Amino acid sequence: MDQGKMENADEGQQGEKGSTLIEKIQQLGQTNVPQMSKDSKIHCLTIVGQIEGHMQLPPQNKTTKYEHVIPQIVAIEQNPNIEGLLVILNTVGGDVEAGLAIAEMLGSLSKPCVSIVLGGGHSIGVPIAVSCDHSFIAETATMTIHPIRLTGLVIGVPQTFEYLDKMQDRVINFVTKHSKVTEEQFKDLMFAKGNLTRDIGTNVVGQEAVDYGVIDEVGGVGQAMRKLNELIDQSNQEQEGNEEGMLQ
Repeated sequence: MDQGKMENADEGQQGEKGSTLIEKIQQLGQTNVPQMSKDSKIHCLTIVGQIEGHMQLPPQNKTTKYEHVIPQIVAIEQNPNIEGLLVILNTVGGDVEAGLAIAEMLGSLSKPCVSIVLGGGHSIGVPIAVSCDHSFIAETATMTIHPIRLTGLVIGVPQTFEYLDKMQDRVINFVTKHSKVTEEQFKDLMFAKGNLTRDIGTNVVGQEAVDYGVIDEVGGVGQAMRKLNELIDQSNQEQEGNEEGMLQ
């Protein structure tokens, strides 16, 4: 191959790499995906904006698409190079079923997982925040806890209310199972009157979320990373102990 063809081949490869990188940034908002994470044993998953479900939101909305997040979580579980997951939330909430699906997947990960709420973790962002092994919230971050509601055309029959009530129970059961808050306390926060303008519910800020038992600890990225590294070391020690036990 002459020099001209080699240069063209190199340029083609660089062009492919550049287009792939741009595609990742456009689709996922990040330059590295779980399959390519070789530099660090920790992967960072960001959940920002509005969680998009089965209906596509307008293009001006900043969204987290569940069809992007779910494959990432599967890849994190399968990749042996990734030993822990850091989930960063700054979300207003969104689709209930999509949010619960993400929360259930995070809660069922075999690898250590730590979440941190920065800015806000509202509505269906609450189950996602509590789904990890340990949760943090920034001092100025807020979480809005309110009842489930539907938008758009609904059929005005008792079955619609029953469906909504069952969906709400799914959220309540998940949050109480994965946090220290009791069902009664969480329902009190959810149905409180006078805290939100023209709505029912409660807005908790930083330490308040910890006091109620929804979040484990107040802290930032540094504390979250330290905790995740502790959980990774603990998990590795348990695996080594199990392997030694099997050999004996």
